[in-house]
Amino acid sequence: MHPLLKSSASMGNNKNSIIESDFPTSPQPVIVEEITHYTHPKHPLTKVNLPELFTCTGCKDDGSGKRFACQQCDFQLHEFCALSPPILQNHPLHGQHQLVFHAKPKQAGISWLKCDVCNKTIKGFSFRCRACSFQMHPCCAMLSTERNFPVHPHTLKLLPPLNTSSSSTDNRILCGECKKTRLGRVYLCTVCDYHLHAVCAKNLINGLALEYPSPGKADHDWKKGHATQVVFEAVGGLFEGLGQTIAEYFLQNIARGRGSTRSSEG
Repeated sequence: MHPLLKSSASMGNNKNSIIESDFPTSPQPVIVEEITHYTHPKHPLTKVNLPELFTCTGCKDDGSGKRFACQQCDFQLHEFCALSPPILQNHPLHGQHQLVFHAKPKQAGISWLKCDVCNKTIKGFSFRCRACSFQMHPCCAMLSTERNFPVHPHTLKLLPPLNTSSSSTDNRILCGECKKTRLGRVYLCTVCDYHLHAVCAKNLINGLALEYPSPGKADHDWKKGHATQVVFEAVGGLFEGLGQTIAEYFLQNIARGRGSTRSSEG
């Protein structure tokens, strides 16, 4: 049972509305302050905004800024991982098939499979297609085919997938932010010759600077102001890039704790 279905009893006639997230949608956003997640049923998770680095217990990727955290133990989820719907319909990165949320990763023998968007291994939460082999991290689901990012003044468009089965340098594009080449989807500027790796775009949405140490090794006071500013700008760009789609859907339809915006939040 998906974690978010636990809240359906308190949502009245909206019970069925959380079963699928259809793109695009444009509901009015509602603030979610606290949820109960089935992967951590003993304690509620509270929405917080902290500059410290953390590793999401769900998808195993790093993050900073907004998250849902347990106040009694070291359990933390990205905001998007905590609020992911059970099913995605018509997602801009895989519109031909339905995508289903899975809490446990799928392995290919002794190795982990990779995300078809960022090309990083999937070690936790994911969305998977039942009709084909496509899969992606929940945070990659926050990306769209065209959107703006705070690190570049122009609109970026996502290029078609490259051949990730080959390690040839011809399939690797130099990123304008991390200054490295790697496999995975890439954004291209519609005005200039600027490229942004999808994995770097995801890091920005997760509140991370593109050059960051591991949470286990880092000084948790690293670039506090910058990390907080990045997550605010990334979420703002998300709404603009997706046309008020999945992020607002998460806020409206999932979890309990609906209420007014706290004056302390930006």
